[in-house]
Amino acid sequence: MLTLDPEHAEKNAAKKKPMNRLHHQDCATKTTAAPPDGVPRWKRALDVTLVLITLPLVLPLMICIALLIWIVSEGPVLFRQERIGYLGRCFTCFKFRTMAVGTDTSIHQGHLNNLINSDVPMVKMDLKGDPRIIPLGVPLRASGLDELPQLINVLRGEMSLVGPRPCVRYEYDKYLPWQKERFNTLPGLTGLWQVSGKNRTTFDEMIQLDIDYARSKTLRLDLLIIARTIPALIVQMWDTRVKRKQNLRPVRSEPIIRGARSTGDFQR
Repeated sequence: MLTLDPEHAEKNAAKKKPMNRLHHQDCATKTTAAPPDGVPRWKRALDVTLVLITLPLVLPLMICIALLIWIVSEGPVLFRQERIGYLGRCFTCFKFRTMAVGTDTSIHQGHLNNLINSDVPMVKMDLKGDPRIIPLGVPLRASGLDELPQLINVLRGEMSLVGPRPCVRYEYDKYLPWQKERFNTLPGLTGLWQVSGKNRTTFDEMIQLDIDYARSKTLRLDLLIIARTIPALIVQMWDTRVKRKQNLRPVRSEPIIRGARSTGDFQR
């Protein structure tokens, strides 16, 4: 039974994991722009239809975002990165750039390793005041607006509107064989995981939700996920706002004890 509630997400697959994570050297192959084999016709038709219908509304918004990024930060407006998608194939993923040019990716790799190897919620580094993020970058990331250029990937057949998020290569290399079942469908802008709690779920819960979708995707489920995406983004933006305030709240210093001598004898 497929669910949109993270509290009822299946965890049976997590019990099948071996004790140690193995390093896999499967080499993902480069994909073409043509729609990959095995993608349902209804899915491709839904993607192209919805993108073309919403493009007149989305395009002016994308132009405004591009202008804002160009004003507040030096460097290209678009960020291009190699991602792993359908059946482990590589493709160039587009996003609006929300970080300064030349940032150190090893910081994110360390954060990702912690999420993979521990049973903690999938929170972003943004909540801790990541200094790599440009002005206006946090609200763009929290609202998902930075991912609007991926509509290009959808039209090219490399992504779908609904599906698991495409991962980077160093994340893909850490996946166990059973976890790679999530790549049996096109990656998407939104998905079952995104509307089932996202930052409130663990890495293993994310994997299981993605596998559930890959096994059970239907037209009705895609429409339901799309309908629930905006409410899920609103909750995500609120969570980001609240948690950032908590993390950035200044720490009160210890009060000086009255009557201390002027020679430096005070509470330390």
